[in-house]
Amino acid sequence: MSRADERELESTRVAAWLRDAILDGAREPGSRLIERDLATEFGVSRVPVRDALKLLEAEGLVELRPRTWAIVREFTPTDLADLDEVRQVLEPMAFRLAAERHRREGLERLHAALQAEQESARTANSVESRRAAADFHEIVVELADNRLLRELMNGIRSRLRWALAQHDDLQHISDEHVALFEAIRDRDGERAAELAYAHVDSSRLHRVAHAEALRTGAVPVIPAREDAAFGR
Repeated sequence: MSRADERELESTRVAAWLRDAILDGAREPGSRLIERDLATEFGVSRVPVRDALKLLEAEGLVELRPRTWAIVREFTPTDLADLDEVRQVLEPMAFRLAAERHRREGLERLHAALQAEQESARTANSVESRRAAADFHEIVVELADNRLLRELMNGIRSRLRWALAQHDDLQHISDEHVALFEAIRDRDGERAAELAYAHVDSSRLHRVAHAEALRTGAVPVIPAREDAAFGR
């Protein structure tokens, strides 16, 4: 392996660790990421750390600062509203195509992710439940079997994972994923698309309620949904 290959491997490893730390909440929005400190922590030179930070900047998770540091990005309400608008266009398409085009092996992987999410939600393991929820969405994109759609969704992949973590009603999201899985399993593309659109709106309402609860210290109250797509 050449030195360039080793550096790329190291930067990928550092980026993966930092990505998980940000998405799991271990590195909070606004916190500093110092090249020198990260290099010491990972036992690498500062070059792969610098490359990793550039990669995470491209994903929208960090903002580079002059010289040798960065900060974890703070997403504004406008950022999240923009993401919701994009999701409500792309995700119904992804779920519809997944319903129409999935193969047995892909459906089994989707079911495994759903089971992991359900089990983690039951045991209140928020980190694992949210990771499995994000895996569920990413597998759906794979099942859609559309290269351009995959590229577009990959462009917002990290932001989507972050948004999915901004709620605390793990069981509710898991239940909605059950309904989405059943629509895909039954090859009901229209139903899958309808549920996917409603799912984005439902996630938005829970995210807003969760943020307000954190701000006020109150018990989160989820507003009534504007649709009845999930039959509740």
